[in-house]
Parts: sequence; structure tokens; C-alpha cells
Amino acid sequence: MPRRLITVSLVASPLALAGWLWLTLLSPWTYERPEHLAPVSPGTHQLFVYGTLRHAPVRWLVYGRVGDPEPVRVAGYRREGLDLVPADGASVEGLLLRVNAEELRRLDRYERLGIRYRRVRIRLADGRDAWTYRRLD
Repeated sequence: MPRRLITVSLVASPLALAGWLWLTLLSPWTYERPEHLAPVSPGTHQLFVYGTLRHAPVRWLVYGRVGDPEPVRVAGYRREGLDLVPADGASVEGLLLRVNAEELRRLDRYERLGIRYRRVRIRLADGRDAWTYRRLD
């Protein structure tokens, strides 16, 4: 009996974890976009990512493709936990993603825009502007 219990646990645990992650991070049923947020404008958007979205499997799970990310840097900030904070002389390495409006909506859901994060414009070290997610206070 103990061997069977171990086998069931080894199979059920990853499935339970995957289900919980999907429900809390990707499911449309656990996030409602706050009404005060502006709608996502159509077209292509550039997004600077510096955390979990740097990993191709995460991007694929969140918005359905890994894309063609470009390594970039943001000067004048440092990473503090899950956020970027202004810091003279510091910089943060990340990726620049190019996404369409639907993909940006999916990324907003993943980041829980308006609940955990806000999406703001940031200047990349090369002078281009991009969206990024910053923690809400």
C-alpha cells in the first residue's frame, strides 16, 4: 500500500501544482480587469520584462508563443524583489518583447494589472520607450 500511495502522490502532485498555477495565473476566471484601467490599444506593443517572463516556457504558457525577444537594458533602475526602483548608476538587464494587443491583455492578466502591478512607460538604455510592469504600492 505505501508504494501505491507514493506513486499516486508523485503523479497527483505535479498535476495539482499545474492546475493551481493555471487557475491563479492564467485562468480568465480569477482575474477581472479593473474598470478604471484604459483599454489596450490595437497594434504592436513593446514590453520590457525583467522577471519570470524572461523564460521562454513562461511566455509560451502566458501568451501562446515565445516570440523573438531582444536583450536590452534599462539604466537608472535596480531590481528590488519583484519591482524596479530608481537608482543612480544602476541598470537592469531584461528582454524586449513585441506583442499584439491580445497578447498584451494576456500579459496584463498574468501580472494582475491594476491589482498587483501597473503598466508604465520606461526608457531603455538605447533611447527607445517600452511598457514595463511595476509593483503597486
